[in-house]
Amino acid sequence: MSEPTASPQPARQRNRTRSRPTVAAPAYLRRQIPTYSFLDADGLDRLHAQAEQILAEIGVEFRGDDAALDLWRKAGAKVEGVRVRFEPGMVTEIIQKTTPKSFTQHGRDPQHSVEIGGDAVVFSPAYGSPFVYDQEQGRRYGSLEDFKNFVKMAWMSPWLHHSGGTVCEPVDVPVNKRHLDMVYAHIKHSGKPFMGSVTAPERAEDSIEMCRILFGADFVDKNCVILGNINTNSPLIFDGVMSQGLRAYARANQAAVVVPFILGGAMGPVTTAGAIAQAHAEAMVGVALTQLERPGAPVIYGNFLSSMSLRSGAPTFGMPEPAMAYLAIGQLARRLGVPLRCGGSLTASKVADSQAAQESADSLWPALLGGANFILHAAGWLEGGLVMGYEKFVLDCDHLGMMHKLLGGLTFDDNTLAMDAFREVEPGKHFLGCAHTMANYTTAFYDADLADNDSFEQWRDAGSNPADVRAGKKWKALLASHTDPALDPAIDEALRDFMERKKQSVADAWY
Repeated sequence: MSEPTASPQPARQRNRTRSRPTVAAPAYLRRQIPTYSFLDADGLDRLHAQAEQILAEIGVEFRGDDAALDLWRKAGAKVEGVRVRFEPGMVTEIIQKTTPKSFTQHGRDPQHSVEIGGDAVVFSPAYGSPFVYDQEQGRRYGSLEDFKNFVKMAWMSPWLHHSGGTVCEPVDVPVNKRHLDMVYAHIKHSGKPFMGSVTAPERAEDSIEMCRILFGADFVDKNCVILGNINTNSPLIFDGVMSQGLRAYARANQAAVVVPFILGGAMGPVTTAGAIAQAHAEAMVGVALTQLERPGAPVIYGNFLSSMSLRSGAPTFGMPEPAMAYLAIGQLARRLGVPLRCGGSLTASKVADSQAAQESADSLWPALLGGANFILHAAGWLEGGLVMGYEKFVLDCDHLGMMHKLLGGLTFDDNTLAMDAFREVEPGKHFLGCAHTMANYTTAFYDADLADNDSFEQWRDAGSNPADVRAGKKWKALLASHTDPALDPAIDEALRDFMERKKQSVADAWY
């Protein structure tokens, strides 16, 4: 793991932040362990060829976006109405010609800027939940206060590198105005990079404009400072809201995260290989469209592929089929040479229980082994994404700390090979008090913040608290210790003025 080198920044940028969290951790991870090759060359060839056949024979529809259709027509695709078909190899060629293999997303605190792509790994909170949950208040609709709380906790966590986007829906704010409050909360309460709105093209533009106020227009035109999570309307459709939002981000040189959202057996084939091919086709088309809009624009090839219960129709998580899909998708993304986004700590459980732990771990592992660079939903996800959980959030963060250690791999040097310890400790004796142990004990092992390793009697006398109760105390302590990173008052005033003018220009809309 290594700290990124902060890029030179204008004086205005250097003064954006004057304080940092007291916890020390890398701004992002450098993978020091290999990715896992799940498929052989023949399997990869067959999946890619199937995706190419889908694009050539079936095609993809772009509904409500004539400009996107014009871009495809000029690129040589066959456009009939809203259906676009692509000659084999065409989309791959567009992608590989100009798509960056990696890029930097800048945080308003330059020391928290992240690299996305290559061997870099970035953890980001869960995204999009309309509900929140904690043990005291139960399940309820998310509010702006909840939204701010999760942004603050992400800023305070040493194991999250990114502030995320719509960490929960603040449903107490009008739907056509809440994007302003969400982007402002990310800016005000955190110095980490963040995501903007995608729910309407003008909201995407507003998110980018707020970044121009924060970073300066010239800086934004030359650097990525915001991401937009763009979902396809699977199967094989980009609706106008998503494709226009995608093009808005690309046009401004900001990164779209192109994510097919496929529930196997519903929005894609029930067979895993067919669903992977569909996901690959949809993601490639979205990535290629960003390059038609602005060659060289940063973009992330994304994937969200879930299995389902064929008895109830409900999505399932932590199952073997999505795990295999993540491993295969990782190889396909590396073959294309593009940054990869996969899901993280996913579960269908309603609370932070043993089901949540098992499913979240079994969802996160294949994403890491598959080579994901940007892991969305890394902390907080409950109930298939419907709920953002307070206790789940801090439990997931503790698990991410373990993944920091794992991705750092083994170090081989005189100290770690420990010959001095062998020389000091006689055969049959213990290493507990030797000089080598005393010199290394604070860093040798990951110290899980929320795991209980006391004796039964100590645990009983402390209240017999299970992990979710301990997590409840943890998130409250995090919020109590949060301090906003200082923001230039002039920039803060300009942001507030922009938001007020935007809010006053339209009537409230609640759907």
